[in-house]
Amino acid sequence: MPFIDLESNLPESTFSEDFLKRLCSKTAAVLGKPEERMMLVVKPGLPMLMGGTCAPCVILSVSAIGVTDTAEKNKEHSANIFPFLTGELGLTEDRLEADYDTNHSFILA
Repeated sequence: MPFIDLESNLPESTFSEDFLKRLCSKTAAVLGKPEERMMLVVKPGLPMLMGGTCAPCVILSVSAIGVTDTAEKNKEHSANIFPFLTGELGLTEDRLEADYDTNHSFILA
């Protein structure tokens, strides 16, 4: 199950339910995973500093088995996800950071 975690200093009002659905759809398509298996968490309104400034920014963390395991794949993922985020959130790419988890841990209940 792919996990998407978006942290931002943008206000909560920026992240409507419709935005969450579009982000889920976009990342599922980019990762080649079914939307109904995606897990997405958005953490808005955080105190954040990136590049020496507290201007609006986003950190996107992505974890998905088999598709976030190489730097080349992750560069391609960013190239496909960043335009969506810059367009939706009005940010420039220098205000976005992506972290791809290649070490997948699972807790079995």
